[in-house]
Amino acid sequence: MPYTKKEYPASLRNFMAPVRNKAIDIANALLTDGADESKAIAIATAKAEEWALKRSIKVRKDNAPENK
Repeated sequence: MPYTKKEYPASLRNFMAPVRNKAIDIANALLTDGADESKAIAIATAKAEEWALKRSIKVRKDNAPENK
């Protein structure tokens, strides 16, 4: 299922919009390449977080729990 800025996995709801959008782009690319949906979401989440941290972009909303 392709994701959009309005329809995305619940696991991305606490991410800041730029990071969530990057994860959506990555997940959609992985899904297009035939990846399993759960694996695509996991990879996309990790890669988007890595992308944000390299650019000093805030990853999660203030009220979001850190899962680390």
